[in-house]
Amino acid sequence: MSTTTTLPSTSADPQTTSGNPLQQLANFGQSVWLDYIRRDLMTSGELKRLIEQDGLGGMTSNPAIFEKAIATGTEYNDLLTTLRPDASLDAKAIFERIAIRDIQDAADALRTVYDRSRHQDGYVSLEVSPYLSAKTQETLDEARRLWAAVARPNLMIKVPGTAAGIPAIEILLAEGININVTLLFSQDTYEEVAKAFVRAIERRAAQGLDVANVASVASFFVSRIDSLIDTQLEAKSANASPEQKQLIDSVHSKVAIANAKIAYERYQRIFSGPAWTALAAKGAQTQRVLWASTSTKNPKLRDVLYIEELIGMHTVNTIPPATYDAFRDHGKLRASLTENVEEAHKVMANLEAAGISMKQVTDELVVQGVKLFEDAFTKLLSVIRPA
Repeated sequence: MSTTTTLPSTSADPQTTSGNPLQQLANFGQSVWLDYIRRDLMTSGELKRLIEQDGLGGMTSNPAIFEKAIATGTEYNDLLTTLRPDASLDAKAIFERIAIRDIQDAADALRTVYDRSRHQDGYVSLEVSPYLSAKTQETLDEARRLWAAVARPNLMIKVPGTAAGIPAIEILLAEGININVTLLFSQDTYEEVAKAFVRAIERRAAQGLDVANVASVASFFVSRIDSLIDTQLEAKSANASPEQKQLIDSVHSKVAIANAKIAYERYQRIFSGPAWTALAAKGAQTQRVLWASTSTKNPKLRDVLYIEELIGMHTVNTIPPATYDAFRDHGKLRASLTENVEEAHKVMANLEAAGISMKQVTDELVVQGVKLFEDAFTKLLSVIRPA
């Protein structure tokens, strides 16, 4: 692979020789982000500690995370008490005031990471309304508005990689807005997203605009794939022949990692060659692949499976708190992402042979993902302004 830019040390101090597995991921070129946000992370100094001791490189948020934080905590009572009496503010407007304050404070705490990593890391993500997943223009309008309101260079706006989202993503990136492309499951959709990113950077370069400070990640959701496929495999196994059962067993709980490895193979291909090398020479960053949904849903599997098996250069893993703590405690490190790629292709072929269409699975997961975020957002708004 003809690489892009050399990945600098991210959030961990380059002189650190800690035995902390989270920090050691930087040695493999992978950044650790936290899939969580809550006000007391900033006010208690905990976020600063995570940056200094674990090499934390960024944070991601979504409606479900904010809903849980606001519904179960008291640290938002100050703004809620002030804003709720204002009849001109609906629940969404109040939420945005709350979210923007948290995102700004987290971005400020991560600014040293952003500067030290030469803008590779140190990002905090804020999502456009999930109600807009099928609306390109409305997505553009909201993303621009949130970008201006937060006013931090280390913000990423989360936009889903839906049919309506991808055109908005390309336009926003061309405008210099950092984008976290969310809800990716399909390799083909990922390739559409990556090519949209390249076109946006090419457009900026052709206009003589800065390309070095435009950052994006493509967030591939991992464990949800195994959760859905394993359920389907188990249903098929009930009436399967011995040969079919053997085929089913060969792919059980292996598809998500295989899918991710093949997506990374595409990443390596897209971000190589003369065209990209020319952009990299102008300082362009790749659109790194980010592994999301990396907690293990199946209790029979290792609790850090989706961290240990997806370690590789120029990638990010955004990790929920319990899995984050587990990997710090007993994570094992190796350059796993490029191991056994041929076997990954075989897993995907065997899945089709077992009678399960990966396209149908990924299409269903996108619909489910949008619905889950919409439901969480609806719940969040009802917590902010109870009926």
